Amino acid sequence: MTKEFAATTPNTPLDVAIIGAGFAGMYMLHRLRRAGFAVRVVELGPDVGGTWYWNRYPGARCDVESLQYSYSFDEGIQQDWTWTERFATQPEILRYANFVADRLDLRRDIQFGVRITSGRFDTTANQWVLETDSGTAIHARQVITAVGCLSTANVPQIAGMESFEGQTIHTSDWPRDGVNLSGKRVAIIGTGSTAIQAIPEIARQAGHLTVFQRTPNFSVPARNAPLTPETVDWWKKNYPDLRKKARETMRSGTIYDLPTRPAIGTDPADVRAELEARWQKGGANFAYAFSDLIFDETANAMAAEFVRDKIRSIVHDPETAEALCPKDYPIFCKRICVDSDYFATFNRPNVSLVNLRQTPLERITSKGVQTTDQEHEFDVIIYATGFDAITGSLLRLNLTGTQGRTLKEKWADGPKAYLGLATSEFPNLFMITGPGSPSVLSNVLVSIEQHVEFLSDLMEHIRSHGITRIETTAKDEEDWAHHVTEVAHTTLYPKAASWYMGANIPGKPRVFMPYIGVDAYRKKCAEVAAQGYVGFQMNGADAVAHASAG
Repeated sequence: MTKEFAATTPNTPLDVAIIGAGFAGMYMLHRLRRAGFAVRVVELGPDVGGTWYWNRYPGARCDVESLQYSYSFDEGIQQDWTWTERFATQPEILRYANFVADRLDLRRDIQFGVRITSGRFDTTANQWVLETDSGTAIHARQVITAVGCLSTANVPQIAGMESFEGQTIHTSDWPRDGVNLSGKRVAIIGTGSTAIQAIPEIARQAGHLTVFQRTPNFSVPARNAPLTPETVDWWKKNYPDLRKKARETMRSGTIYDLPTRPAIGTDPADVRAELEARWQKGGANFAYAFSDLIFDETANAMAAEFVRDKIRSIVHDPETAEALCPKDYPIFCKRICVDSDYFATFNRPNVSLVNLRQTPLERITSKGVQTTDQEHEFDVIIYATGFDAITGSLLRLNLTGTQGRTLKEKWADGPKAYLGLATSEFPNLFMITGPGSPSVLSNVLVSIEQHVEFLSDLMEHIRSHGITRIETTAKDEEDWAHHVTEVAHTTLYPKAASWYMGANIPGKPRVFMPYIGVDAYRKKCAEVAAQGYVGFQMNGADAVAHASAG
C-alpha cells in the first residue's frame, strides 16, 4: 500500500478518519464502512496489528487467555480461527490480525507508513485537518483515535545512553529479523510485565544476563499449555453465552472463577488453600480468589505474602529472593504479571540481579552500565521500560482544539474525557479506550468492541440528524473524571505508584486514568445513548429538535 490516498479537501472531506490500524482501528473501519461512511485509516506501521506488530520481543504473549482475547462481532471469524495455546504468542496474535484484515478486505482503506504530525479543528468548516509526515493533509468531519493504550514507548532519560558502543534495543521496537544474543553479555533494564516475559527467553540465549531492577513486581504463573480440541470446541459452541457473561457481569470483561467469599473472616488455612489452588491453575484468575482482595488492606496482605513466600521457595539464593519480593505496594494494584518460569530463571548460573535500590544506576558508559558500586560491561543493553500509557499516543498526535490549546496543554493537570470517549474543546474527536474508560483494566478486546459499537451508532445518529458539530462540555468531563476517581478510591489501586497513575513517566500528572468495572461502564454508556447521548452538545440541521426530543 502506498502512502497516498485519493486527495481529501475542505470541500470533499472524509466522513471519518481513523488513526491506527490495530484491533480498534480495524473493527472501527469495518463497522463504519459497512454503514456506508466514507472512511479511511491512517497507520504509522507498514501493516495491521498495532501494538502486536511492534512488540515482538522474545517471550511476548497476551496475558488474557486467547479464547477470550479475540473479536466476538463476527461469528464466522470466531468459528473459523483456532487458537493453539492458552496464552497466545505475539506471532500468533499478529497472524490473527492479518487473518481478520484479509477476511474483511480492510487494507484497501488503510494508509500505511504515515505519521500524523499535527491536527487542528477548522471551526468554519466544522472538520478536522490532519497534517502528515508525507506532506499531505487529511480533511475529515469526524476523527476517531485508535492509537492504543500501550503503544508509545517510555524511553528512559539516562545520562550517557548515546555513548554506549554496543547494541541498544528497546523491547517495543525489537528488530524484525531478531537479535543473536548467543554468548553475549546482556543487560536488561526494567522488571515490568514486558521484562518478566522476556527475561526467561533471553536467559536461554545469552552468555550472561544481568537484570537491573528498581521495583520488583508481583507475578503469578501462566501454566501455559497447548489448547486441546475439546476445549476449543466447547468454547466455540458456547461463545454466545460466554461473551454475554464477559461483557455484562465481569468487572474485567474476562471470565474468571469469581470469588464466593471474602478473605477476612475465612480460616487462614482455607485462604492459603484457595490461593494455592489458583496458583496451580495459573493466570490472573489468582486475583479473583476472594471478594475483598483489592478493597481491604488486610486481605490484600494475605495474598501478597502468599506470593512472596512462593518467590522465596522458588529462588535458591535468599538475598536474590528477598530482592525480588515486592513490599511497598499492594498486590494487584499494579497490573498483575503472568509469567513462565520468571522467578526460576534467577537460579540459572548465567543470570544475575542488580538491585538498584541498593546500588542505584548512575549512567550508561561506553562499555556498559555504571552503578554506585561498579561499572558493568555489556555487549547489548535492552531497555524494558514500558510505555507512556493511555495518554502518550494521544498527546503525540499534537492535536489543537477550538481554544488554541493542544491536547497536551489542556491535559497538563491530568486527562479528563467524558466516558473516556470525548474531551471538551475538541469537537468531532473521539477516542477508543481513552482515559476514563476501562481500557487497560479490562480484556481490551471487549472494551474495544463496546466503544466501536457505541461510536458507530453515534456516527449514524449524527448523520441521520444532520449534525455538523458534536462535543462534550467541561462540566460533563469534570463530573466523569470525579466519578472515575471516586470509584478508584473505593479500592487499593491508588496506593501503588503504577503506570495506571502515570507514575512511570517523569513529570506526568498523578491521576488514576482507567475506569474500574466493564459491567458498570457498559450500563452507563447504554443509558447515555438511550437518553439521546446526554453529555454531548450537538449543532446542525436537526440539533434543536434533537435537543428538545432528548
